[in-house]
Amino acid sequence: MGAIGPGLCVLVGVTHADDATVADRLADKVWNLRILGDDAGVMNRSLADLENPQVLVVSQFTLYGETRRGRRPSWVAAAPGHIAERLVEAFADALRGRGVRVATGRFGAEMQVELVNEGPVTLLLELPAPA
Repeated sequence: MGAIGPGLCVLVGVTHADDATVADRLADKVWNLRILGDDAGVMNRSLADLENPQVLVVSQFTLYGETRRGRRPSWVAAAPGHIAERLVEAFADALRGRGVRVATGRFGAEMQVELVNEGPVTLLLELPAPA
């Protein structure tokens, strides 16, 4: 469905408290987060520093799976699909507005996501909803 070259793969989960403001703030955080290697191999560059930044945005409601109790995850913290789809697209659009080439999967589809993780760096970014 969607493919990029070197860049970031961002798995996006949406919860009930999220809105378009949170989507834009998260895009700004991803845009400016200094997690890419510089010429010395130090994580000192961000997407904003790249000539052709690329991001694969994959909707991932299972990020909000609650597993503290029992053996079956609960998905009650995940936003309903009709809300989540709109906010994942708002996040992708906010990145595009910053000059990022964004590829996406198909919302709600069962997909096979393949990536080569150079690093390995995996971060969880979660921003509180504005008060």
